[in-house]
Amino acid sequence: MTTPVAGEGGVDAYAKLAELGLTLPTVVPPLASYVPAVQSGNYVYVSGQLPMVDGKLSQTGKVGDEVSAEEAAELAKICALNALAAIESLVGLGRLVKIVKVTGFVASAPGFTGQPAVINGASNLFGEVLGEQGRHARSAVGVAELPLGAPVEVEVIAEVA
Repeated sequence: MTTPVAGEGGVDAYAKLAELGLTLPTVVPPLASYVPAVQSGNYVYVSGQLPMVDGKLSQTGKVGDEVSAEEAAELAKICALNALAAIESLVGLGRLVKIVKVTGFVASAPGFTGQPAVINGASNLFGEVLGEQGRHARSAVGVAELPLGAPVEVEVIAEVA
C-alpha cells in the first residue's frame, strides 16, 4: 500500500516546514561530475548532501574530536534539509510519497561509535517535516574522511508519485 501524497491526505511538507520555521535552501551545486538528484521510475536518488549553508561548508572536523556528537546531529539536519531541497528542485515535495532509505556517513575520530545518534539529526528532521512519510530504513557509517573535511554526509532515496 502506498502512502498518500500531500494533496491526498498526506502531510503538507511545505506547511510543516513553515510551521517549523524552516525554509528550503538553494540546491547545493555538485562538487564533481554528478547531479544533486536523479529520478528513475517512482524513485528519486539524492546524492550525498554535505552540511552546506549559503554555498559554504558550515563546519569541518572529525566527530568525537573537533566536532561533538550533538553538533554533528545538527549538521545532519542541514544535510537532510539540503536533500529535501534537491527533491523539491527535481520533482517538487508535493509529489513526495515517502523517504525510503537514508544513508549517513560520519567522519569519525578513532574510537567514536556514536554514528547512529549523529544521523538521528537527519532522521528526526524527516519525521518532523513529513510525519509517517518520513520514517525510513537507514544506515549510519563511520568513515575516515568526507569531502572538504565535512563531519557528516547524508544521501536519500525517496518514493514519488
